[in-house]
Amino acid sequence: MVEKYRNDVFRTIFAVLRDQKEAEDAAQEVFMKIYTALPHYQNQGFKTWITRIAVNHAIDVKRKQVSRREDIAEDLEQQLVAGTPKDSVEKEIIKLDRRRLVRKKLDELPENYRDVIYGFYIAEKSYQQMAEEQNVQVKTIETKLYRARNWMKKNWKEDDFS
Repeated sequence: MVEKYRNDVFRTIFAVLRDQKEAEDAAQEVFMKIYTALPHYQNQGFKTWITRIAVNHAIDVKRKQVSRREDIAEDLEQQLVAGTPKDSVEKEIIKLDRRRLVRKKLDELPENYRDVIYGFYIAEKSYQQMAEEQNVQVKTIETKLYRARNWMKKNWKEDDFS
């Protein structure tokens, strides 16, 4: 049976899959299906019957291939969004470098401005918290922050942080 119909089965499967290796594998699987389905054969044209089994199996294989490609594409998409391990290492290094640079720049601030900039932007304290800690009015904190921001605008360039 295999010798007689192998070319027909292979051509049928290859027409669907368009891949020789996949078609060869699928043809072997089809002959196994034909063998196990022989008791159900009802004398309706043997070649037509095996061709139908081959086509159905090839379509199933094709669907699985498409599904696998979609899964792979989805995985790649997630990796791009999440970043590959190499990307995450690079991102961490960049983040650390940026933190070091910001700390270095903070050290350049006049001392009276450094406390309010650090408190507000780094420690994320409210004006009220800083005022209580420094034993001053909230308005004094607002004024210091305003002056510190102006000092930074005047003394720092955007290029200093890249």
